[in-house]
Amino acid sequence: MAAKGDPGMDERCVLAIDQGTTGTTVLVMSAGGKTLGRATREFPQHFPRPGWVEHEPDDIWQSVLEALARALEDARVAPERIAAIGITNQRETTLLWERETGRPAHRAIVWQDRRTTELCAELDAAGHGARVREVTGLVIDPYFSGSKLTWLLSKHPEIGRDARDGKLAFGTVDSYLVRRLTAGRAGHVIEATNASRTLLMDLRTRRWSPEMCELWGVPEALLPRIVPSAGIVGVTQGVPGLPDGVPIAGIAGDQQAALFGQGCFQVGDAKCTYGTGAFVLTNTGGLPVQSRHGLLSTLGWQIGEEVVYALEGACFVAGAAVQWLRDGLGILESSAEVEQLAASVPSSDGVVFVPALAGLGAPYWDPEARGLICGLTRGTTKAHLARATLESIALQVDDLLVAMADDQGRPVERMRVDGGAAANDLLMQLQADYSGMRVERPTELESTARGAAMLAAVGVGLHQEASVAAMLSMERTFEPGLDESGRTSVKQTWSQAVGRARSRAAAPSPTPIP
Repeated sequence: MAAKGDPGMDERCVLAIDQGTTGTTVLVMSAGGKTLGRATREFPQHFPRPGWVEHEPDDIWQSVLEALARALEDARVAPERIAAIGITNQRETTLLWERETGRPAHRAIVWQDRRTTELCAELDAAGHGARVREVTGLVIDPYFSGSKLTWLLSKHPEIGRDARDGKLAFGTVDSYLVRRLTAGRAGHVIEATNASRTLLMDLRTRRWSPEMCELWGVPEALLPRIVPSAGIVGVTQGVPGLPDGVPIAGIAGDQQAALFGQGCFQVGDAKCTYGTGAFVLTNTGGLPVQSRHGLLSTLGWQIGEEVVYALEGACFVAGAAVQWLRDGLGILESSAEVEQLAASVPSSDGVVFVPALAGLGAPYWDPEARGLICGLTRGTTKAHLARATLESIALQVDDLLVAMADDQGRPVERMRVDGGAAANDLLMQLQADYSGMRVERPTELESTARGAAMLAAVGVGLHQEASVAAMLSMERTFEPGLDESGRTSVKQTWSQAVGRARSRAAAPSPTPIP
């Protein structure tokens, strides 16, 4: 009897580990691209001080093991049929462990952690920002791994001493999982897209930059070997529930995995992941593009010697704005209600919501901006506010797309979408209307995990890059239904509201976009 959803008992399968901020999802996918099973396990978050966020590495590992066992059970797939493992992960979270034993030297410092704000401000004020952007493609910000590693080395003398003596190893979550999955036999490695988020890698050479290591006070001996996104880096050893010898063959940071999983293989292809925030990446080809609008230049993926770069922009508050309507204002009982409520009115009736609840990200980079609701009248209802909230998500994403088009000198003509909010038909139609582009929604919205599985399939030769594109199927396409005049009017009103949300801040405006 064939397994649930299984095209055949003998077909090889790929297992993807999607290690996220609050939990781990494991996905089992057939070699033909069919999702056979999945499971998610959450793990504890630690907040030792305001603005500090930490994870216990052992909790992360335990969540992987539990999700793995449940996913195989859900798929009804024998572990012996797993041909390869892919890993995708929260990118900037920083770990240190003992080289010999693998024991953590400290809790993981999570990408959300802001304890290094003062350090970053000092380096920026000292004039290092332009050079850091030139070498790494990134901005000096606590978000990235480099400053977190500097903090660990400087605030804990014993850690700094052991690091200089070669007793410790640094890595992002992918590095840590490879060590655990292979019992350390794969050596000390980090995948290239994750390395590109550390503030320590030269984006063009894809090697550690001695200049950046000196700036951040990081001994190069602490750093792992950088490996491509596809290709065998090691094999399983002693993992409960898996046979020894399963190749780990595909790795990428979460947003890059989604870019690959969405089949964005051509220059100009873009994807947006709608979650708590919204992340937009566009394929810029074989050379990095320096942004004039505060976007990040980053690595998209590396397969053999083939390298794809990307521009990345993030909206801090997307799905979180809907959560605020639910939890902060109490006008929704569940987030899923927002679409029906917003669709009950034909427009927001002039109401504009700028959800700068945590400042504004690209292209503004204004941490002092504050949320703003304007255009209220006696006739305003909760339905108008719900619609304005969905409009705000689409308009923030459009700001990023406009900046990307200007940086590349070419329009973004289509965008593929994933993440929980991508299931919202009204939001997707608003995105198409305001951006004037085709929005494509795949049948499978778990593009991050699927991207890792697809990279692993390429890494062991089950597929070539061209053939993994055939795994994609689109569930629905949203075409723009708003004319240019209407689009311009909406954007002008939005721009005015953003300006008002920023009026308290002294931050300069981004370079005007023609």
